[in-house]
Amino acid sequence: MVRLLLALCLLTPLPAQTPKGWTKGKGFGWVYGPEDEVGALNAVKDPAQVLAALKTVKTGKVYDLGVPLDATSYKWPGHSPTSVISFRTPFGVKTQKDVAPFANHPSAMAWHSCALFISDNLGTQIDGLGHITVGADDHWYNGFKEKDHGGNFGIRKADADKIPPIIARAVLIDVAALMGVDALPSNFPITSKELQDALARQKVDVEPGDIVMIRTGTLRYWGASGADHAKIAEHDSAGLTLEGAKWLVEQKGAVLIGADTSGVEVGNDPKVGYPNPVHQYLLVEQGVHIGEFHNLEALARDKVYRFLYMAVTNRIRGAVAGTAMRPIAIH
Repeated sequence: MVRLLLALCLLTPLPAQTPKGWTKGKGFGWVYGPEDEVGALNAVKDPAQVLAALKTVKTGKVYDLGVPLDATSYKWPGHSPTSVISFRTPFGVKTQKDVAPFANHPSAMAWHSCALFISDNLGTQIDGLGHITVGADDHWYNGFKEKDHGGNFGIRKADADKIPPIIARAVLIDVAALMGVDALPSNFPITSKELQDALARQKVDVEPGDIVMIRTGTLRYWGASGADHAKIAEHDSAGLTLEGAKWLVEQKGAVLIGADTSGVEVGNDPKVGYPNPVHQYLLVEQGVHIGEFHNLEALARDKVYRFLYMAVTNRIRGAVAGTAMRPIAIH
């Protein structure tokens, strides 16, 4: 009998540990102290949480969630385009007088290097907590204000460099598959009903401390570089409503919410009369980071709905988003 009880205990999964700082019905918020710059990701930094996340790996198959990016890639019109410029070339370093040693190098050595001009909100990226400001004082997460921590050389509180390395459990919610379409139509609103219906169809659930990725199907049209702007734009405005975001954070405990679109949220929330309410709610009010343009097509194809999510951002101090990154999912 003792052996039977022990075996049953080993087979029964332990309930998810309540994430640090999360309260059901309330979510996260400004609960980690007046100087905190990390937000809800504090909940998954604990070594015990990382070890628990690593134990979710079953097959070891790795999925690349990043999209390739260049000057032709689709972007939200409020951001500057990507430019890659050959800064040094074999021809140049062999002919310019200021690098004369390479003109007569015994092995004809030369090199390439590039100068990059890029917005910190392009391609696969994670919005930092200083990305959105509200109020006459232009404050962002945790009450940091523009007059105190802004400037022409980037923000000095809750910038992209403060996004910690992320190793956490994650769930894919495939709303496009739920609706039986290749990609959701323009301005399709994803509410808690669609989220719950998709989870029930997939036979998985969101547990407190999970990262959530929502698939609209938009990135099936990215191709080699996202150059088909018209086709991507046709679907890019489908996304999460404010009500759906609140359900994920306050009822389910999501610590980061991402999608395969440029903005995660629906272009025009039918129940809200102002733009970007989900960005304001997640980044400013809850301290929950936003993952944009994550390629979820391979995960959806293989019906991988629960996985390990791993991501690190560029350590560019002052930037408001971890940009041009390459997160991975491990099944």
